[in-house]
Amino acid sequence: MSIDAGTVRKVARLARIAEAEDRLEPLAQELNGIIAWIEQLNEVDTDGVEPMTSAVHTPLPMRDDVVSAGGDASVITANAPKTVDGFFVVPKVVE
Repeated sequence: MSIDAGTVRKVARLARIAEAEDRLEPLAQELNGIIAWIEQLNEVDTDGVEPMTSAVHTPLPMRDDVVSAGGDASVITANAPKTVDGFFVVPKVVE
């Protein structure tokens, strides 16, 4: 896969990032270098390697699972600008 200045221009426009025309070609070269490095990672043999979240095994701290009565809805929603029947009311964001 090769990225050219036109692709960088399009992605920058979609991301609403202002980038000077003279920077498009160097950015394309940088991105092509990153993609080449990622393609090198595909060549690594990972058969038999377990997925891990860290290079050092660190057990997560555990806490007691305590059942509580929950919070009082009137206290929780006291600072909300608008509530209905104990629920937060928010503006619609999807048309």
